[in-house]
Amino acid sequence: MASAASVASAARRKSSAALAQRIAALCEEFKATDVTILSLKGVSDMTDFFVIASGSSDVHVRSTAQRIEEDLKRDGDRVTHSEGIEQGRWVILDYVDVVVHVFHPAMRAYYQLERLWSDAAVIPLKQQGASA
Repeated sequence: MASAASVASAARRKSSAALAQRIAALCEEFKATDVTILSLKGVSDMTDFFVIASGSSDVHVRSTAQRIEEDLKRDGDRVTHSEGIEQGRWVILDYVDVVVHVFHPAMRAYYQLERLWSDAAVIPLKQQGASA
């Protein structure tokens, strides 16, 4: 029989994975490009997942981040910390178990988070919609 702690841990992992997929789907819905989910489990204790996406301009980066925050708030998921929305070059939305990075393409190329966190597993995005 599973302990209460292991059941709670499994539920948290499942919910953080579902949240990462939900955020990735929102990024795609808002026309962000190069949407990537990285699993940091076993690599870092700071969070379970990064969702990384690119906007086409500062305005697009800003609006994508704001819309993610608004949609998740309606679903009951509130951001614990955010940075960069005013500038729109690199926005970070921290949902504790999932951290969202929405980049201007030049900033994404400069910081190369996927290379920096190359030990992290890339998680396939689930297909959304009727064909899923």
